[in-house]
Amino acid sequence: MPSCIDHVVIVVRNLALASAAYTGAGFTVTPGGEHTGGATHNALIAFGDGAYLELIAFREPDLPQPHRWWPRLNRAEGLVDYAMLSSDLTSETTAIQRRGWAVPSPVDGGRERPDGRRIAWRSVMLQERVGESALPFLIEDVTEPALRVPGGAARAHQLGVQGIAGLTCLVTNLSESRMSMERLLGAKGAPVEAGIDGVERAVRFDVGPHWLVLAEAASPELGARVADLGAGPFELTLRGHAPAAPGSGELLDVASLHHARIRVGP
Repeated sequence: MPSCIDHVVIVVRNLALASAAYTGAGFTVTPGGEHTGGATHNALIAFGDGAYLELIAFREPDLPQPHRWWPRLNRAEGLVDYAMLSSDLTSETTAIQRRGWAVPSPVDGGRERPDGRRIAWRSVMLQERVGESALPFLIEDVTEPALRVPGGAARAHQLGVQGIAGLTCLVTNLSESRMSMERLLGAKGAPVEAGIDGVERAVRFDVGPHWLVLAEAASPELGARVADLGAGPFELTLRGHAPAAPGSGELLDVASLHHARIRVGP
């Protein structure tokens, strides 16, 4: 099964403005570079546990394009997707297929860093369109992981955060979403309190050092949000030096963080 949450994606209209906003909130933001094809560029917020946040923006945000994240940006900025890390994507894909799921083959991806170095990875997209489900995409490094994820001083933050505690995703049908995630991870989810108003049922999965919660939208407000933006990442919880449970910690200002809900635990 995947070893951890690799990174969480936040789509924004203007990368420079978003980078400045996250820096002002107490994060250390590192320029990431331009993706292969030139349609998008990014900046990274790396943590001590090896996971990171990806701020991603389109060079031409008002131009309709086939990229999987553009339709979401056209509706709203914010948390859009997340990746789980695999050390052997071919074997991972085969194992998932044996559990009865016809997942697509890995595709190549890459980025050129600001220093000119090229990095490469492979990924498997488990949904054709973001918002169809709360499933992640899977990623495996081709070049050295240290080239893709900043280290050293880039992982120290004024906020004191050390890593990702977990991610809460909204869904419309918890039973179906739980079944899909169990097929992906090869492990059972357990009922949990999501700590979010408007959620009555939720299940938790442990993925290495991180947790993932699937929360069923029960209130009209959350139901309208899922109808508008689709299922998927809703709230990210970061941790300091202690574990942080779903719904715990201080909720940072959502508007200033380009509509991403981020909590900072102890």
